Amino acid sequence: MEMHQHSMPDLFMQLGLESSDDNIREFVKTHSGLVVGTALHEAFFWSPSQAAFLRQAIDEDADWAELVDQLDAMLRA
Repeated sequence: MEMHQHSMPDLFMQLGLESSDDNIREFVKTHSGLVVGTALHEAFFWSPSQAAFLRQAIDEDADWAELVDQLDAMLRA
């Protein structure tokens, strides 16, 4: 299986979000403080399709999984 190297801007584009560095920082600032025990895909601010993508990326250990984990950590900081 070929693994692709994606970036955080790529993940934001995949989620249909603005993907500039400033937009990513603002998103993290706005949504940080995710409660311990809440899975990333269960956060209130995701659309159903975004939540499904995030869950699938982790469940299937897809090539997006590492970035999804990084985003999770960023939102909990």
